[in-house]
Amino acid sequence: MKSKRIRGYSAERDLVKKLWKLGFAAIRGPASGAKVKHSVYPDVVAIRSGLVLVFEVKYRRRLETIYIPHHQVAKILEFARRAGGIPLIAVRIGELKEWRVIPVDKLELVNNMFKISREVLENSPKLHDYISNMLTRKLTSYKQS
Repeated sequence: MKSKRIRGYSAERDLVKKLWKLGFAAIRGPASGAKVKHSVYPDVVAIRSGLVLVFEVKYRRRLETIYIPHHQVAKILEFARRAGGIPLIAVRIGELKEWRVIPVDKLELVNNMFKISREVLENSPKLHDYISNMLTRKLTSYKQS
């Protein structure tokens, strides 16, 4: 059985590959998974035509409620603010063999931890759907200007 750290690292690499195939320049953060609490490096950053996506990456075997430490969300919020990007949580669900994308405004603060309920996770878009929607929205706003 793989350790949590190895599963997390594998999930981050998988997300980078998927984003690259979708046309993004994507990279893992240099301190990702290193338990460096005071760094502001996100797990993954993806850029395409001015669209900057900043990810905290999670892996879960099953579709279940997730709790994320406050500092992990704070780091992607700060990085996204500085980069003009969108802070997101990407969750790889093993049993479904798919990625879900959760905007940070969908998180619920509970006892200094951020919670993603099973219901929010179930209703969150799959990675490809989220990316398609973002790119369509960006093209539409470009056409209107």
